[in-house]
Amino acid sequence: MVFERFPKKETTVVLGLAVAYLLWVSLVVGLRNDHLAFVALCTGLFFGSGTTRKVLMALVFFAIYWVIYDSMRVLPNFEVNPVHVREPYDIEKAMFGFQYNGQRVTPNEYFAVNTHPVADVASGLFYLCWVPVPIAFALWLFFKDKRMLLDFSLSFLLVNLFGFALYYAYPAAAPWYVELHGFEENFKIPGNEAGLANFDRILGVNLFHSMYAKNANVFAAIPSLHSAYPLITLYFGVKMRLRVASFVFLVILLGIWWAAVYSRHHYIIDVLLGAACAVATILVFEKIILKSRVDGWMGRYAAILT
Repeated sequence: MVFERFPKKETTVVLGLAVAYLLWVSLVVGLRNDHLAFVALCTGLFFGSGTTRKVLMALVFFAIYWVIYDSMRVLPNFEVNPVHVREPYDIEKAMFGFQYNGQRVTPNEYFAVNTHPVADVASGLFYLCWVPVPIAFALWLFFKDKRMLLDFSLSFLLVNLFGFALYYAYPAAAPWYVELHGFEENFKIPGNEAGLANFDRILGVNLFHSMYAKNANVFAAIPSLHSAYPLITLYFGVKMRLRVASFVFLVILLGIWWAAVYSRHHYIIDVLLGAACAVATILVFEKIILKSRVDGWMGRYAAILT
């Protein structure tokens, strides 16, 4: 099929969606440079070539994830349900606390005073893998198995929807919040890079500080979706029988889980609940979605991408 750069119907739909999105973020969310970059990327992929158009179509579930996540700032979860600050801390201390310098501390409190430059850099590198690795895997699947790509990206969206639902059902403060603000509620604070500030300082960058300053939801420690993404990625790597890639995914998974606690962004219970979200997603996808009409729709959609 000959590539048509400006098909009338599709062009009208894409430009209409772009305008609607810009109006949404301008009037409701608050327009930022990354919104403009997102629109430029999507329209550029659509009008670029036949291959880039198919890449955009294949990654549509990732785009939907971004729009939903970014839009969560319109209705913060602390306006829906009470924020839990002390309870996660007490549970963590009861389950995983240990004696240190004569008092019982959480792992986060131990790491707050026991850091090392090598661990600081390693934790930052692992934490940076949370989205780039799944997207890189998705792009690889685009050229190898488009149906598996759709399954993977839909699972990625689904695990986020599960996680977002828990964010609103149980707003929870991260360990760094307790470290900086105690158990008092303070809804006016921005996100904080916590232990990842050491990564910025050592390398002389402002990476994590700028990232967390734009955080859409400060009280979203439970579940740790950083911990869910690599488990979803590992599952599909194993499903594809990619031995080397699966080993790399496993190392990244363990590294992110460790970094989440080491950097004081999550308690161990947050990590475990994030993993539980990933397992629930896999079960729902395999046992329900693939046995429903969605399976047929996904197959037809994958055929369009070939």
